[in-house]
Amino acid sequence: MSGHRPPKFRIGPLDRYAVFAAVVVVSVLLFWAATALSEWFWLPAAVFIALALTGLRDVVQTEHAVLRNYPIMGHFRFLFEKIRPEIRQYLIESDQDEEPFSREDRSIVYQRAKNQEGARPFGTKKAVYQGGYSWMTHSITPTHLDRHDFRVRIGGPDCAKPYDASLYNISAMSFGSLSGNAIKALNIGAKKGGFAHDTGEGGISSYHRQGGDLIWEIGSGYFGCRDAEGNFDPEKFRAQATDDQVKMVEIKLSQGAKPGHGGMLPAAKITEEIAEARGVEMGKDCVSPAGHSEFSNPTELCEFIGRLRDLSGGKPVGFKLCIGHRREFMCIVKAMIKTGIYPDFIVVDGTEGGTGAAPLEFANHVGMPLNEGLSFVHNTLLGAGVRERIRIGASGKLIHAYDIGRAFALGADWCNSARGFMFAVGCIQAQACHTNECPTGVTTQDPIRQRALVVPEKGERVYNFHRNTMRALAEIAGAAGLDDPRDFLPYHFMKRENDGAMVEASDVWTYLPTGFLLTEGDDHMAYRQRWKRASAETFRPPDPVGRKTTRGEMEQAAQ
Repeated sequence: MSGHRPPKFRIGPLDRYAVFAAVVVVSVLLFWAATALSEWFWLPAAVFIALALTGLRDVVQTEHAVLRNYPIMGHFRFLFEKIRPEIRQYLIESDQDEEPFSREDRSIVYQRAKNQEGARPFGTKKAVYQGGYSWMTHSITPTHLDRHDFRVRIGGPDCAKPYDASLYNISAMSFGSLSGNAIKALNIGAKKGGFAHDTGEGGISSYHRQGGDLIWEIGSGYFGCRDAEGNFDPEKFRAQATDDQVKMVEIKLSQGAKPGHGGMLPAAKITEEIAEARGVEMGKDCVSPAGHSEFSNPTELCEFIGRLRDLSGGKPVGFKLCIGHRREFMCIVKAMIKTGIYPDFIVVDGTEGGTGAAPLEFANHVGMPLNEGLSFVHNTLLGAGVRERIRIGASGKLIHAYDIGRAFALGADWCNSARGFMFAVGCIQAQACHTNECPTGVTTQDPIRQRALVVPEKGERVYNFHRNTMRALAEIAGAAGLDDPRDFLPYHFMKRENDGAMVEASDVWTYLPTGFLLTEGDDHMAYRQRWKRASAETFRPPDPVGRKTTRGEMEQAAQ
């Protein structure tokens, strides 16, 4: 009896085709009834005949094995698979499940965008004794901050037109990825709230021209400042960059959604408005290369930054990246010191950023998360003695005042959010951004679907979300006894480990000594070793770690 197994439930051939057979029989009976008895039977007969033809097609088609084995019934499998995200989001997932944003996260954005009360009764829903729970330490003598319009000046000694930016701004999202109505609403909200709107790499469209401050992002496709071959055009750049609405210029080296990956907008999806904003031809695929053509090494990148600053009339110029090879960022820092050309700002994007559609491997496993990337950039600039010259922005799932405060503690000077402001204009996390079938009109070029997004109403919500988030930031800064949110330090935040122990963030995200990379020593060797191997002349390592030759060189030697 020890080897006895209960009989398995099996579906035999007759069971698999029973529904199809029943539909065929009912179709024949209804067809006979319609012709011999009453015309009333024609409607149900037509329905069942259509089902029978569908079943016949299922049996003879060769694309789907499920449909060949389970004609008609197999379609339910595809139906449930299609509506699975909606069923999970509305019926199954808890308030804390992140897919990728929890219902709790989305709800607070919706409430603040609509000026609704965000207070919660009956205490926290968080499991405060489980590993991963984090909290902010507060002061017995809190401060009261009457203002919430906190600003940071961006622009170093070489910048003739510095910009006083809000501590919370709209992160890069291109027209083409977002609808014209969404872009318009975002810029209207930015104008009313006095904060910045990053254009994304898709260029400056007419929808951006609502008066809100713009950060013009320049990607590898040089959209809006390119010649017919896709190369950078200095005069086209000058014409746009000197516009008063453009406050800063951001070179995109990589983005959190798909670092190290280019992109292509197929010709079929390019409208006349997109072509005008990007400076591309209709009828041709629009390609964003994985890398830039204007520079190939750290020194050339710094020189390009200097050129853009001159061409823009002295406006702040910086770059955005998701940290990959840490040594490569150190190469850029060494090039800054060598050339004397410093960016005015660096935006650190975490791999958890995600408005851009990306291959699964890139979205899940390429690039450094924001906390680690931000801390590394901050400490590298400290170690090189150049931190005071350069402002640091942070982006990557920063929609709560708590998240923003923690980013300041890790070294940020200001924060950006993309999906937070998408929620503010009506995004419901349907995750249909890449299909052109966004149900709320946020990420579609379909003019009918775009009508759902009423621009004046959503522009007001963008403004409300920013204003109420900044007020919440002022409140938690005051609770910590601070006079400015940028005064947050790592020791203000704690986290519970899986074993139940409490860990202070300053034990994990330590501020390293200023200038330590410029001196000899045996401390912080993970930084020192990479700094020693970094070069201002090239991004390539002097000698691949762990082997003396590349794999290709080894294969050639073997031959």
